[in-house]
Order: sequence, then C-alpha cells, then structure tokens
Amino acid sequence: MCSIHSEEGTHGKDTYLMVTSVADDTFDFCATMTDAQDALVHELLERVAGKWPLSVLHVLAEAKGPLRFSRVLERVEGISQKVLTQTLRAMERDGLITRKLYPEVPPRVEYEITALGRDLLLEVVKLWRWIVGRLPAFEAARNKLSPSS
Repeated sequence: MCSIHSEEGTHGKDTYLMVTSVADDTFDFCATMTDAQDALVHELLERVAGKWPLSVLHVLAEAKGPLRFSRVLERVEGISQKVLTQTLRAMERDGLITRKLYPEVPPRVEYEITALGRDLLLEVVKLWRWIVGRLPAFEAARNKLSPSS
C-alpha cells in the first residue's frame, strides 16, 4: 500500500498520491517506514489474504485453547495436510499462533492463537462486515459490467 513499483523496478513511497478521495494525511505513516518494513508489510498482507490463514485463525480462536494438528485439519474444510503444515509454519513465524511440541511417543503438537493473531482477526472481521454491508453495491457494480444473458 505504501510503496509502488514502476516498470523499471524502482521503489518509492508515493502510492498515497494515487488516492484522491482520502484525506491528505491518511498515509503519512508510510513516510516513516523503511523499505524493509514496507516489504514486510506487503509480505504479511499477501500471506494473510491467502486462501487459508484466516480460516485457520478463526478455527483456533473459536477453540478457546490449544488444538492438535489433526483437529485443525478436521475443522478447516478443504485444506490438505501439506498446505495446513505450510500455513501453520508461516503463521507461527509471524507470531500469529504458537506451536507447542510435547516430547512424547508419538510426539504431540498443539497450536494456539496468540494475542497478535486475535488482534488481526478482529481487524479483519471489521473489513468483512464492511464488505457484507455493501454486498448490494458490489453486486450492482458486477451486474453493470456483466454481459446480459
């Protein structure tokens, strides 16, 4: 959001200039970010906006406590074991969940949402509600551009 990439691959902090209907100071926070921080923001946004992370966070938040891998797999409809493993690893690395390994035979692993993960989920729910409240407008826009049957 804060940076743009031109065709030459340059990196600048001027995306906010492209947004004309927002207050001039809306994106002022971008000016204080380093390129590395901006890249991390983009990476996190892309990861969270992926197909599975929000579903996993939702399942872990509803559990109100740790869940074993198999329970998460059962509750996130349609996710494969491999993709769940990749998703959980990325979310743990980002501090959205914790992973606790119990030294048993066979090993037991439990996952739990962190405070950071809960905070993220609460913010996403606001966006989700905003979208749901404007579905008629989105549907009208799509219908306007769709060819008539």
